[in-house]
Amino acid sequence: MDELRAYLSLSILLEIFQGRPWVQAAVALGIFVAVAHLLTALIQRGLLRLVCKVGLRLGGEIIANLHQPLFYSILMVGLAVSLALSPIGGTIERTAISALKTVNVLIWLGFFIRLSGILLKAVAQRRRQQLITQQTLPLFQNLAFLLICAVALYVGFRLWGVDMTAWLASAGVLAVAIGFAAKDTLSNFVAGFFILAESPYKIGDYIVLDTGERGEITEIGIRSTRLMTRDDVELTIPNGIMGNSKIVNESGGPHPKFRIRIPVGVAYGSDVALVKSVLSGVAETNEFVCDEPEPRVRFRQFGPSSLDFELLCWVEQPSQRGLVVDLLLTAINQRFSEEGVEIPFVKRDVYIKEMPAEKRPPPSEKTRQ
Repeated sequence: MDELRAYLSLSILLEIFQGRPWVQAAVALGIFVAVAHLLTALIQRGLLRLVCKVGLRLGGEIIANLHQPLFYSILMVGLAVSLALSPIGGTIERTAISALKTVNVLIWLGFFIRLSGILLKAVAQRRRQQLITQQTLPLFQNLAFLLICAVALYVGFRLWGVDMTAWLASAGVLAVAIGFAAKDTLSNFVAGFFILAESPYKIGDYIVLDTGERGEITEIGIRSTRLMTRDDVELTIPNGIMGNSKIVNESGGPHPKFRIRIPVGVAYGSDVALVKSVLSGVAETNEFVCDEPEPRVRFRQFGPSSLDFELLCWVEQPSQRGLVVDLLLTAINQRFSEEGVEIPFVKRDVYIKEMPAEKRPPPSEKTRQ
């Protein structure tokens, strides 16, 4: 501060108000406000020209967010100089300057948080990488937020002269204690991290759990996953369970289409070609069945009492399975009735080996004598 005061004392403007420290402090603050506006404008223009030459797509957005922290940083320097020129001095001056530095750290904290969000969103839109996607974006945003806040907290403590060694040691012991006390919660968080990173399913997918529940993924959080069943019942499942369960993703694969399998049995003696034609025609005339891949009919086996066929067709979404199966079975039953194709049912013949003896009344007492 002494070197700064010696430098400013050489200024002609400050020499005019020599011996009037409060006026000098006010003049210095006014100069720094003007300099803050001027330098911020010059820096922004220079950076914008550089961005235009280089062709950075996100440069304009980053520079727009850079205006506020630059201006307030220069303004904080002006406030610090004004405090140095004022007759306050001592502990109050040092405390005020530390507070100004802390405010400056908070201003840049907000800038770096916004900057991380801009960069992560830009990376998530690129298709060449699979780590940061629209599904995993919230996870990396939270991690970046925590990391930036931790650095800002460390810098803030250092500005106030607080030794972080004891704090870090205490934090380590506390982390171990919390880890043992909340191991289930931590396992859910760890499983949530891997679910978001690996993306075995995403929001909007239809999945089937190994316990039989089937529904649409509505939310993937750090702690749990929410599943909306076809009965409009929402299930909240901890990620620790989801990570250790077998999950069938019906929406996975190269496209969201879902394959429907309908087994059909007809009586022995039925015309196989006719049955295949009827099943194919029913699928092709249904508005919900996809044309590509085209419906198929397979003759599977000679069953105990029927010729077993299977109708294979595709629908656009797994949620259409129940509706399309109902429509197809109704149409198949109607066409079989029209074509005279019999759908067998179980028949059992019961043979009576011997008729039971007729029950006769027991002999009376006179008869016995």
